[in-house]
Amino acid sequence: MNAKAIALFAAACAALLPAATPCSAAAPAAVTPLPQGVDLSSLDRKVSPCDDFYQYACGGWLAAHPIPADRSSWGRFDELQERNLAVLRSILDQRAADSPQRTPVQRQIGDFYAACMDEAGIEAKGTAPLQPDLDRIAALTDKAALPDLVAHLHAIGANVLFGFSSIQDFKNATAVIAAADQGGLGLPDRDYYLKDDPKSAEQRKLYVEHVRRMLALAGAPADRAAADAAAVMGFETGLAKVSLDLVSRRDPQRLYHKLAVEDVQALTPGFSWERYLHSISAPATAVINITVPDYFRGMDALLAATDLPTLRAYLRWQLVHATAELLPKAFVDESFAFYGKTLAGIPELQPRWKRCVQRTDAGLGEALGQEFVERTFGHEGKARTRAMVQAIEAALKQDIETLPWMTPTTRRAAVVKLAGVANKIGYPDRWRDYGSVRVDRHDALGNFLRAGEFEFQRQLKKVGQPVDRGEWVMTPPTVNAYYNPLMNDINFPAGILQPPFYAPAADTAYNLGAIGAVIGHELTHGFDDSGRQFAANGNLEDWWTSADAKEFEQRATCIADQYGRYTAAGDLKVNGRLTLGENVADNGGLRIAYRALQATLAGKPRTAVGGFTPEQRFFLGWGEIWCESQTLETERLLTLTNPHSPSRYRVDGVVSNIPEFQQAFQCKPGAPMAPASRCRVW
Repeated sequence: MNAKAIALFAAACAALLPAATPCSAAAPAAVTPLPQGVDLSSLDRKVSPCDDFYQYACGGWLAAHPIPADRSSWGRFDELQERNLAVLRSILDQRAADSPQRTPVQRQIGDFYAACMDEAGIEAKGTAPLQPDLDRIAALTDKAALPDLVAHLHAIGANVLFGFSSIQDFKNATAVIAAADQGGLGLPDRDYYLKDDPKSAEQRKLYVEHVRRMLALAGAPADRAAADAAAVMGFETGLAKVSLDLVSRRDPQRLYHKLAVEDVQALTPGFSWERYLHSISAPATAVINITVPDYFRGMDALLAATDLPTLRAYLRWQLVHATAELLPKAFVDESFAFYGKTLAGIPELQPRWKRCVQRTDAGLGEALGQEFVERTFGHEGKARTRAMVQAIEAALKQDIETLPWMTPTTRRAAVVKLAGVANKIGYPDRWRDYGSVRVDRHDALGNFLRAGEFEFQRQLKKVGQPVDRGEWVMTPPTVNAYYNPLMNDINFPAGILQPPFYAPAADTAYNLGAIGAVIGHELTHGFDDSGRQFAANGNLEDWWTSADAKEFEQRATCIADQYGRYTAAGDLKVNGRLTLGENVADNGGLRIAYRALQATLAGKPRTAVGGFTPEQRFFLGWGEIWCESQTLETERLLTLTNPHSPSRYRVDGVVSNIPEFQQAFQCKPGAPMAPASRCRVW
């Protein structure tokens, strides 16, 4: 699936981090080397590892690394992202020079970046590049024409009403079908509209003010902008009320409703799917996966009850919101003031070069990624990483074969599924061709819209075609990784396969605790509460005996209850069910990597390095990669909406469940990291 599909169908992919951020760096010589083993300066030796391992592993680092003013968080992942951004900038600065020696790919990425960096040119044009689309919205005088307008806005990247794309058929993963999902909100999640606590109420008030100011910038008179903003809030609240909650969306069974097109039409009698599909030039299709039928029923009723002025205001707002980053500075600043400062607690806007690097990576990622791979990862990196993946897979196989709670029938199926996992390492074997995307070095917004339309149409063209098993969701510079149950594959971009997570010359124990546990994390996603519902061939089918399913649920509930007791963002509780899949993967991934460590050390002396045994260095590898500070606002945002637990609990929650950790650091029974009761699935 593509990045949009991950957002639309949250149960289908599991990533390591809350969000995939494009990254890149400068030429290797310009990159400051990071420690290739335990970073002693990261430690806080005033704290016992048995009392708070996260603070022990990260206290020194946290004290020395405050959050930069242009970030909502700062951690080891962010450090690597920053280095990668420097690499990408060096590539793009070079390719932005208008030289006849540039290859077509170099010209595309260079001109895309140059146009984005041309702030003076963007200011001079004002809202003129957006005016044709604003005029098209203003011309909506009949709801019967709404499907055509929605189709156009979807094609250029505006999040109106719902999302539409292609996806593998959950019950036949060899087939690609069309799919529609709930969407259309300007706030991060449905609960932001529905929760009645004072903080949520205040954020809704500030959101309405933000919408008002954005509509005014787009040309609406003051009184109309205020009325339209209130109407937008009312309309989006109506959409939120019929949206499925995040925890329910973790169950793929809740997101699979493959309907004939005529049955889809019956859900929304007031919205013509024939006109919509024709307007987006969709391939002929007899079926659509409607992820949340109740949402579309509710959407249709809401459209029927909403007047045209409100609909036009809503569409204008979503268009301006989607394009704000490539509009004049007033739009950029206002958008950042709400989404950056208010929701994420970021004091300062990122420098323009960083935003333009990330925008180029988002629009032309595999074109830009080619040079990134050459400068950082190299072709030999695939072979090195595959060897470690194979070691982790062998450890997981041994774990499955020795689990005391799993019966032979399910065990055999689990081993088959593991054997079927495909490993995508570093970068695609075949690069995506962006040749049809017209890039003009004097048209930043046009480039953005055309790149978005290219991706939208690329996804649509997959409907009815064979599945491309070589396709990647993340771009090569991304500091993240993911597992896709429909593909049954793990994906590790070159961006993350660098220090401090992995270095060929680094300490083996540390490497296994860092990137080894991350590999184990992604593999274990195939067997978490969502991934376990997909078979080896990617199909959504039950391959578990009822006894094993019950045993799994009991163990998963233990983890959900454990994490549900943790507090974040001052007064919020971690949602143990929302974060269950990631917590299962963290716990399983570190256990599997530890098993691989023991296999590696078999018959070898346990040499201490820096005063730490191999086992201690292994656990420090895990702890140190999660060193991270977040603004209170971002921690709150992620606690409410994200399936990942806060970093502190990704460390302490896991090691407190592992007896080998307590042995490694000689923790006394009953210590916080050595509780009397523990949770374990894998």
